[in-house]
Amino acid sequence: MSSTPLPGIGVRYDLTTREQRRLSVVAHRDGSRTLSAYQQDDPDACALSVRLTSGEAATLIDALMPAHHSPNLLSTTELGLVAERIELSATSHWNGRLLGDTRMRTETGVSIVAVLRRAEAIPSPGPDFRLAGGDTLIVIGTREGVEAAAAILGRE
Repeated sequence: MSSTPLPGIGVRYDLTTREQRRLSVVAHRDGSRTLSAYQQDDPDACALSVRLTSGEAATLIDALMPAHHSPNLLSTTELGLVAERIELSATSHWNGRLLGDTRMRTETGVSIVAVLRRAEAIPSPGPDFRLAGGDTLIVIGTREGVEAAAAILGRE
């Protein structure tokens, strides 16, 4: 699979199947997705294009990855939770500060389940974890909580 940034729109992901069928998904900045399938005899001719809301895309993902394959996997959408990546900018107020100083869980109810730093993943960072610009925080919580967390982490 390859990805192509689409400035002002989002990111396009392209996949060629084992049967040489071309598919693409455009992940729009608003959370919606456009799924496109191309004609087999002309890979530049679109045979089907469907715009999906973020909820419809989550439902399609569930259909493509049936829960019975992994019964211990929680489906966050069914629980009313969302998981998101929030990137900490280099100019962030939190750059160099402790995770506990954000008061993230207290203020938003959101849990930070991991931090991605360069090629490393730090699972379950504690309150004494020092944040750095460029970190990507993996958070889980309600939609409202995740939005509040993004606003806190976006502080410069």
